[in-house]
Amino acid sequence: MKLGDWVALFCLAIALVILWQFRQILLLLFTSIVLAIALNSLVRWLQKFGLERGKAVMLALTLVVLFGILFFSLVMPPFLNQFEQLIQLVPIGYEQFIRWIDAYLDNPPGWMPEINLELPNVPQLARQVGPLAQNILGNFFTFFNSSIGILLQLLLIVVFTLMLLANPLSYRRVAVRLFPSFYRRRADEIFSLCEIALLQWMGGIAINSVFIATLSGIGLLLLGINFVLAHALLAGIFNLVPNIGPTASVIFPVSVALLDNPLKALAVIVLYIVIQNVESYWFSPMIMQKQVSLLPAATLVAQLFFARFLGLAGLVLALPLAVVTKTWIEEAILKDILDQWAGAEAVLEPAEIPPIPDISVSEEPPILPPDEPERE
Repeated sequence: MKLGDWVALFCLAIALVILWQFRQILLLLFTSIVLAIALNSLVRWLQKFGLERGKAVMLALTLVVLFGILFFSLVMPPFLNQFEQLIQLVPIGYEQFIRWIDAYLDNPPGWMPEINLELPNVPQLARQVGPLAQNILGNFFTFFNSSIGILLQLLLIVVFTLMLLANPLSYRRVAVRLFPSFYRRRADEIFSLCEIALLQWMGGIAINSVFIATLSGIGLLLLGINFVLAHALLAGIFNLVPNIGPTASVIFPVSVALLDNPLKALAVIVLYIVIQNVESYWFSPMIMQKQVSLLPAATLVAQLFFARFLGLAGLVLALPLAVVTKTWIEEAILKDILDQWAGAEAVLEPAEIPPIPDISVSEEPPILPPDEPERE
């Protein structure tokens, strides 16, 4: 390598170290980008009816605010009431489960071998789970405690989202100009593919969550489980976090069912297993054929990685981060570098790229003139 290459590599390393120090701020910015992309899709849909972009933005924000007001005024009060009671019933249900297990082990059936099993009680379980939870949540709450507060962070996300939504092309041009001149047009294409992938993920996960919440509510209502609304909403919300979320959502209805009898708790577990299998193997492939496909192992690795380095916020945003990372790896590394390697044969067939939607209804000049290199 030449001296200039070593200098460039050293500057890149310094830049990565600086970005790492501001990783939580960048995570808030990424959250704003995801929200801006979702709102921008609504703005584009409204522009199809002949509205100017400014009016479409105002109408989209008005619709979102009205929906939020209706949701928090009609759904959240009963949900919070039921959730508060659930938090109190979870340790009671666990203690009831321990008593049933102890009674069963004291008088086991004749065919059952002798088992020396001692389950921890609630305080012991809390001491065992505490370090793990602190490790996952530590970075997240440390960031918020060292700042002015959660409201300030939410306000920052809202401000970032509105700025990006007001003029997305300007911010996109700034991001594209961070790349070398010969790669800027290609980087702009990859940004468009990332936007498409995020929209597909958001649409797919929203439909999945509504489906899971509806089936969970109907099933729990038929089983006679209390606090159906809280259980259904938690199942839909936890579905936003694959692998870990569905497993965590079953804790609350099982704890409530344990207060009656263990057979009802077993029925709840079977119900949630059936719902997850129906969603995974029938509903999701049928409804979301164009949804971004991530291997289950890759999804789990992404969740563990981002949760370890970014805390709870990284765990929640692990899937959109994985979607963007997957797109850049496929396009920038596999297609533009490895598939173009001299003397190497292409192993993977090129993937079919969906059409890139228009960024805005209004015509704007391209980032670079066609077939003309940028002048320094």
